Amino acid sequence: MKVEARIFEILAMFFVVMGIIYAICTYFYRTGVEWTGVVCMFFAGGLALIAGTYFRFVARRVEIRPEDYEEAEIEDGAGELGFFSPHSYWPIAIAASATLFAIGFATANFWFAIALVVAIIGTVAGLVFEYHVGPEKH
Repeated sequence: MKVEARIFEILAMFFVVMGIIYAICTYFYRTGVEWTGVVCMFFAGGLALIAGTYFRFVARRVEIRPEDYEEAEIEDGAGELGFFSPHSYWPIAIAASATLFAIGFATANFWFAIALVVAIIGTVAGLVFEYHVGPEKH
């Protein structure tokens, strides 16, 4: 996790520095600072910093992974990576609900969009609780 944290922290610094450079360049080569781009650069830096901080926080709580150990071999990463449901249809339902929500919102069909927010919440709940109810319950 430390590698990921470092990547996002470097990205955050990059966006902040580029935001400052962008502000200076637009100030001198235009009639004034182009604030939309400057704000977007700083927000991108802030978002990267949020992700980097999260990874840094999680890195303290998990044991060291092969990716974080410089002397690690490829074989050190072998083994089970986690559980992935091989037969779940819930992700397709979530994607369909989100797509229809975007279409309804873009075409100003707000009642349709509100109904689809309920559908999105229902399908996400179905995905989360898939193995806590029904015949697959352990």
